[in-house]
Amino acid sequence: MIKNYFSFLFFLGALIVNAQTPTPNQLESSDERFPVFSNCQNLQGQDLKNCFYNEVQQFVYHNFKVPEKLQQNNYKGLVKVLFEVDVTGTFKVLYVNSNNEELITETKRVFDGFPKIGPPTYAGNPTYSKFNISIDIPLLSPEEIAATQLAKKENINVNEGLTELDSIVYKRFDNPQFTSHLNIPFSHSYYAQFDSEINQVGSNNHTASKPYTFAEVEKYYNFQKVNAGLMKNKSGWWGRKVWNENLAEIKGEGYWFALNFLFNVQGGISNPSKTDYTFVNTRALNFKGGLGNHLNFTTTFYESQGRFADYYNAYANSIKPSGGNPAIVPGIGIAKSYNSDAYDFPLADANISYNAAKFLDLQLGYGKNFIGDGYRSLFLSDGASPYPFFKIDANFWKIKYSVNYMWLKDVRPDVTVDKTYASKYMVNHYLSWNVSNKLNLGFFESVVWTNTNGRGFDANFVNPIVFYRAVEFSSSSRSGNAVLGLSYKYKWNNQVNLYGQFLIDEFSTSDIAAGDNSWKNKLGYQLGVKYFNAFHVDNLQLQLEFNHVRPYVYSHSEPITNYGHNNQSLGHQWGGNSQELVLLGYYHKNRFYSNAKLTWGTRGLDFDTVDNNYNYGQNIYKDYDENRPYDKGVKVGQGNKTSLFISEVQVGYLVNPATNLKFFGNFLYRNFDPTTDTTTVFKEQTTWFTVGFRSDVFNWYFDY
Repeated sequence: MIKNYFSFLFFLGALIVNAQTPTPNQLESSDERFPVFSNCQNLQGQDLKNCFYNEVQQFVYHNFKVPEKLQQNNYKGLVKVLFEVDVTGTFKVLYVNSNNEELITETKRVFDGFPKIGPPTYAGNPTYSKFNISIDIPLLSPEEIAATQLAKKENINVNEGLTELDSIVYKRFDNPQFTSHLNIPFSHSYYAQFDSEINQVGSNNHTASKPYTFAEVEKYYNFQKVNAGLMKNKSGWWGRKVWNENLAEIKGEGYWFALNFLFNVQGGISNPSKTDYTFVNTRALNFKGGLGNHLNFTTTFYESQGRFADYYNAYANSIKPSGGNPAIVPGIGIAKSYNSDAYDFPLADANISYNAAKFLDLQLGYGKNFIGDGYRSLFLSDGASPYPFFKIDANFWKIKYSVNYMWLKDVRPDVTVDKTYASKYMVNHYLSWNVSNKLNLGFFESVVWTNTNGRGFDANFVNPIVFYRAVEFSSSSRSGNAVLGLSYKYKWNNQVNLYGQFLIDEFSTSDIAAGDNSWKNKLGYQLGVKYFNAFHVDNLQLQLEFNHVRPYVYSHSEPITNYGHNNQSLGHQWGGNSQELVLLGYYHKNRFYSNAKLTWGTRGLDFDTVDNNYNYGQNIYKDYDENRPYDKGVKVGQGNKTSLFISEVQVGYLVNPATNLKFFGNFLYRNFDPTTDTTTVFKEQTTWFTVGFRSDVFNWYFDY
């Protein structure tokens, strides 16, 4: 197994050249310097490079002893060696590829005999560098090597066969993702690290549409510098891979790739609890890269098992799909049973981004999107399961215009036919306009429809600049659901930003004027403020946010066309008939970090009893025309009014910046207090402590 792994590493990292000529895997830029033999002192640039090559060739030629048995049999072959010169100038063999064990042993002996030399440097600091050498058997002298290379340059065919593979050039892997059009995995904790930099007064960027690309952010935030400041002084392979680097990484002429294993391994205890402990065991494989300057991709597959606090398990069970599976894990997807009291929940995401022009980005993905500057979004949140999408971003002048085509699922038994879940479609567009150095306005519109009457993916919405509300009105008879929204952000100064959203799902002008709180006024709004480097403490961000969503928002007369996917809301995670005040804090220093969150909320839940089966407007999967208790006097909290308080604190240590792997401890307290206890809704206080390792590459919400 280990041998196969190093074969794979050699394939990714090796630069193979003919004869005994080593070629550097990393030393390419003016900031980098080759290792220095004693005979190469005071040389620079190309002269130092040539001297290094010559010294390695001479040492191998004069010290390598071909086994006598192989000489007698006139053995001919090639030994390929991947080696490293570390920060102390020591030669280390990483891998030897040969079909003869005696040659492998002799190669290791020769490299163990190399003298310690001046280490390679980067920006004046000692570093490590990988090289590889191909040793011809019988041996060639340095002079013969030089003659062979000259003959190649003159197109003289000295050896049989082509050497194209041996001539591939590799470069130092200098984290090219930091300047690429690859998406930055959306984590509130990670984004808080550069939120202040991208929200400076006068910056002409657009922060509501997430996830960002590295290219968007690197103009304001120096990823390379921050990453370099986090590096630990590790010269060994294991040390670098655990603390600093991708598991496997490669960069060549016009391409780069990186491979990583991701983990979320945690255990905890909760009270009350039907089990002894909670746990999550996630293993994931992530592969990402870039081809040229315009095409980037990433794909991740997660395999997970887990068991959570009782309240979270109950919520996951309450939104289970048809077909017999016991639950949907919020934000993840459909779960199978694992043992008798836990879940098995696989997850996958992928994204291909293409920078078609300086002002135009195209994305084809399977994942999530988010629109807003807050912790929550009323327009489009990342609290639901992943879905396929195609996204167009046009960024020009003071405008960023985004169009997102999404393919969604309704997994309720009511619409499942022949064991196949119903398909639905959503298209939304968001226009962000920097009105001035301080003020940004955003205009949002979205429409959801289903395959009613063979409608399929409606070509009427392919045009990215059409007004969706008008098209939907002309295309269907109430078979679609359109919403509108307005957002704002005002940069009071470089430390304080104000932001907000206003959502219109449906409203009646006359009813608003009447002031009688008609049920038709399906409105929601958000008000928030961010305080960067709060109280002049570097890297401390505080955020206060209020969200108010009236009853029946996100629902529809045809539940399949609601604003939901996989039995979860695509807007605010609580659905309709709710409001909350959230206070958040983020702090980091070097690799240490801490996050805190306080939530005070009110939710108007349904009783769902024999005596009271009214739809009070919280459950977006209910028809708002059926069992509605009031037409007027409709207010947030109607029904089974429930007070909710959640406090959550997390502290941790960043283990590896390349994968955002964190060691953390998390404590959550939840007080859930309905007016009336029912079989499914009842007063409950929960404490939940968790500790573990997690690659923090997406938001996972537990505040339900």
